Amino acid sequence: MQSTVIQKSRFLIVDDEPQNVNLLEQMLRQWDATNIVSTTDSCETVSLFHAFQPDIILLDLMMPRMDGYEVLETIQGLLPPEEFLPILVLTADNTDAAKRRALGLGAADFLTKPFDATELFLRIQNLLSRRSLQRSILTQNEILDQQVRERTSQLERAEIEAAECLAIAGEYRDDETGDHTRRVGNLSARLARQMGLDDAAVALIGRAAPLHDVGKIGIPDGILLKPEKLTAEEFAVMETHTSIGGAILGRHHTPLLQLAATIARTHHERWNGWGYPDGLSGDEIPLPGRIVAVADVFDALTHDRPYKKAWPIDDAVTEIVRQSGSQFDPSVVAAFVACMTEKF
Repeated sequence: MQSTVIQKSRFLIVDDEPQNVNLLEQMLRQWDATNIVSTTDSCETVSLFHAFQPDIILLDLMMPRMDGYEVLETIQGLLPPEEFLPILVLTADNTDAAKRRALGLGAADFLTKPFDATELFLRIQNLLSRRSLQRSILTQNEILDQQVRERTSQLERAEIEAAECLAIAGEYRDDETGDHTRRVGNLSARLARQMGLDDAAVALIGRAAPLHDVGKIGIPDGILLKPEKLTAEEFAVMETHTSIGGAILGRHHTPLLQLAATIARTHHERWNGWGYPDGLSGDEIPLPGRIVAVADVFDALTHDRPYKKAWPIDDAVTEIVRQSGSQFDPSVVAAFVACMTEKF
């Protein structure tokens, strides 16, 4: 009798009778098993289990010091929930109580002594085949999980890249470099971290914030690039970039684009309720919108625009602080001041 699964498997024999151990070893070798470890001291089972990592355990029940029931309980406590390690009980106790107790403690099969060699072979082969199948399924599941993780990562990267391109498209007509969007994203992430948001939220805001002005796509050049102060009518058109951006991004349901839609619509709301497009005030304004409001204004103040020259950084910081409690959330301004004390 030969079996590939037996040839490849590791056997652990636990029986306090040396003659029983010798008999089992001889049988296994006849079936071409080569990886066999045995002990007549059941107290060694745990250390052998860890060192040898058996594929099957052939276990006696009636042993001194630590009987087979205790071994079963101990081994089951060491196994991960998803792992099937067959334990074949070989015992002279042929009572139904012994069988029920052993099987209840996790034994995979039960065979009474003296046993028939052919039956033993078939039971071992079946148990090892079951273990092999279970491990193949686990391996396949791990492969599938890894493929899903890789595909998810690819989709996330693609979404981020698309968002970056969309952000640059929104800024391209009045900032060909796209640096404004990146700077606002970076500062927004710093402010979020300073305010105690977790790493995932910080990363999400950092990626969504650059899309705050994507609605500028819908603003005519004559208004967007006008070097003079806008008229009231022109400013009303400019204000629509918030609702345009929110509408564009709000069509998509990923966390990144949903957050970007919220930011696009709310980053011109004011803490005192005098902002646009919805006249929200205080905590009615989503926190990401309040954060990006500060980052956006600071970057706009400190860089050239068609209608103005860049302000000195100290002047811009002073202006942000002056607008705390009116235009800006005081808690965001406090975080901004804390960030500005660090190396910018």
